[in-house]
Amino acid sequence: MKRHKRTRVPVRLLGLSAAALSVAAAAFTYTSAAGAEGVGEATGRSPVAAPGSTRTVRYDLGDDAWHLPQTGQPVELTGVVHYPADLGTGRHPLIMMMHGLHETCADRKADAARTAAQRDGDDAAYEAAGAKLFAWPCAPGTPALPSELGYDYLARTLAAQGFVVVSVGANGVNASSVTGDDNAAARADLINRHLRMWQELSSEDAGELAGRFTDPATGAARGVGFAHHVDMGDVGIMGHSRGGAGVTWQAADSHRGQWPEGVEVKAVAALAPAYNVMTEDMSRYTITKTPFASFRGTCDGQVGSDALWFAADAAKGNRSGFYRFAIHGANHNYFNTQWSPRSRQVAASDDATPVEGHPGQCTDPQGAAPSRQLTEPQQRQVTTTYLDAFFRRYLLGDTGQDQVLTGARHPDAAITEVDVTATAP
Repeated sequence: MKRHKRTRVPVRLLGLSAAALSVAAAAFTYTSAAGAEGVGEATGRSPVAAPGSTRTVRYDLGDDAWHLPQTGQPVELTGVVHYPADLGTGRHPLIMMMHGLHETCADRKADAARTAAQRDGDDAAYEAAGAKLFAWPCAPGTPALPSELGYDYLARTLAAQGFVVVSVGANGVNASSVTGDDNAAARADLINRHLRMWQELSSEDAGELAGRFTDPATGAARGVGFAHHVDMGDVGIMGHSRGGAGVTWQAADSHRGQWPEGVEVKAVAALAPAYNVMTEDMSRYTITKTPFASFRGTCDGQVGSDALWFAADAAKGNRSGFYRFAIHGANHNYFNTQWSPRSRQVAASDDATPVEGHPGQCTDPQGAAPSRQLTEPQQRQVTTTYLDAFFRRYLLGDTGQDQVLTGARHPDAAITEVDVTATAP
């Protein structure tokens, strides 16, 4: 394990807002792999036309457009898409992201009622308020909590590298009755459902997504020529929290046969994954054929350090590349902007455990060594650095990222320490 100490270099990101970080991240440029001048000709991929030149659209097929195979409960088919402004003439790798377990409805009255009930010890009132916050579909007049927007900062950076990035909603899964491994399986099914739609759109310019893209701000229809510009044989998936368990399940060796025809997942990343650690059948999560990366913050208040060891067990025998990253001072919620306090969103919170008598220091419920807590922008900067390196390495073949992934080089040493454990291919 390599541990990278902080240096006394000024941290330029201190004081930046999450929005400012997203803008800065979008300005990163695509860097091709060493000796990759011929990559475009060999793969038909198109590099980004201009630095930071990206666009965004949404699609929403309805709150009950799909139903869980296990229970028949309704799930939305919605996604936010970040992509290069100029798709060029070639194909771009696809990255699909999924959020985890969080409140589904942005009901401020119910949120206040739940807080009051918790303070007063009123279990019945607490459960009643919670039922409203975890309903699906949401009550008329109550907006859905858009957790899928929480990774825009990362998606913009990746789109500027030449990826088409889709972050999908999973509120229906969060509100459902499926738990444990069945919940991970449901999330995997939902990912495959979206991948199937993208495969149809890319290969035939047809299917449910054809003509369904809209402007995120105005809702006006937006025509985007994704057909024949998305490489469904070069797909990456990323899941946060329970979404991390879902992507591990989806990419597991025993579940590859469930991938839609024509889809090949080439990289999977689990961000603060919330696994069912009591499962007795690890074969259902085992990943030996796909590059796999797992991340956790040392101040995570919701996911224990066993998440990294669970991932290591799942990756036993993996010869494609397995990486674990422990980010000092990172909590659970700051990975998603919608779950973080600066968003002022319903149920947003800082889940890190403060260290008594040491302002600015944090730990986790297991009593991890105290660290200086990262700000929201700092945590996202470090996250972006490593996820960007991982996907560029395994979807673009950029071997220039190997030193970052193995811990030989730490670009964000001025911000925090990152413990890296790597089994490179």
